[in-house]
Amino acid sequence: MYINTAHIYGNLTRDPELRALPDGGQVCSFSVATNRQFKKKDGAKAEETTYHNIVVFGRLAETCAQYLKKGAGAYIEGRLQTRSWDGEKGKQSRTEIVAEKVQFGPRPAPRSDVAPEGDPDQRPLSERQAEATAGDKGIEYPEEDINPDDIPF
Repeated sequence: MYINTAHIYGNLTRDPELRALPDGGQVCSFSVATNRQFKKKDGAKAEETTYHNIVVFGRLAETCAQYLKKGAGAYIEGRLQTRSWDGEKGKQSRTEIVAEKVQFGPRPAPRSDVAPEGDPDQRPLSERQAEATAGDKGIEYPEEDINPDDIPF
């Protein structure tokens, strides 16, 4: 029995690129970065980033191109495949993960220190929110005396 599977979770390093195949099918390609943290022999912390080329076919390719963006997290299940071709630099090869399942992670949060597009007030959003809530006293709740003996259970 042979096994060729890859499972990765990481962030997209670029927007997905959707192309049409000669037979009319769709193919989407993008890359995902994964990080690994470890301690060196001297005890110092180090981080290593690995970049993975992802290829998706069919309806899943269209969905990935529609919903994934640079910086978004994605969980990929697929198989490893190495392609080789004769190019300008001679024989070239590329190892890719051909995705069979793609699960979208949480979308990147918009930066809170940047004003939304079209907003004439260029102050950071946090300053504008603080100013808007400065006059608010919050919700005033009525004071009630609750006797635990009055609770029926």
